[in-house]
Amino acid sequence: MNDVLVVVGVGGMGRAIARRLGSGKTVLLADYNDETLQAAASSLSGDGYQVTARSVDVSSAESVGALAKEAAALGSVSQVAHTAGLSPSQAPAAAILAVDLLGVALVLDEFAKVIAPGGAGVIVASMAGHMFPPLTPEQERAVIEASAQELLKVPFISELTEPALAYGVAKRANQIQVQAASKVWGERGARINSISPGIISTPMGQLELASPVGEGMRAMTAVSAAGRVGTPDDIAAAASFLLGPDASFITGADLLVDGGVTAALRR
Repeated sequence: MNDVLVVVGVGGMGRAIARRLGSGKTVLLADYNDETLQAAASSLSGDGYQVTARSVDVSSAESVGALAKEAAALGSVSQVAHTAGLSPSQAPAAAILAVDLLGVALVLDEFAKVIAPGGAGVIVASMAGHMFPPLTPEQERAVIEASAQELLKVPFISELTEPALAYGVAKRANQIQVQAASKVWGERGARINSISPGIISTPMGQLELASPVGEGMRAMTAVSAAGRVGTPDDIAAAASFLLGPDASFITGADLLVDGGVTAALRR
């Protein structure tokens, strides 16, 4: 049976992950933007990858469930990488929460049903989840205990109206969701982790750099140990490790890949 690599969100990071890990596998690419999806599928197919493309709305349980079923029909779902998301410069708070928070919950739930024994998944969160004021223990418990259908109705989440705050809360919640999901994935003999990228030169990252917060982002980069903006390949390398056999004892963890920005700010 073919091994299947599922990549949800095929912008800069998703495409880099597919290119790094997809050789010799059936690669299922999924995205909401059909133009982006077809461009990624065409590029990878032209380079010899075995690609299937499917439109998906990660905020829809029906759409994500159908994606998971298609992945299972293609073969053994051995690797899942979820990179889809909206940034504060792209959308209002409600849309950010629907995609960045609910979308992750649905992917974790639906792919827990089809991930193969020995398989692994990664969720792309953000260094923002490490930088915003931490959630209280009560808020963390509410995130863990809420079903995907009830997640956006949790009081402290439903009250969020500022895009940047909604983004930070969603990304911190992603890290918590992955911790909670690791038990369920583990019952199938599979692992799930998150990656928290810093400032990465993707189309979304470039949009943020060009926004009113761009000056602050460049200042953070300047004081970091790496002293540079990250590349999609930096994230693909981290995903390759977490999805591969060398990380067989790592699950429910978050890997901060930000060039040292968070460490510099805390120092």
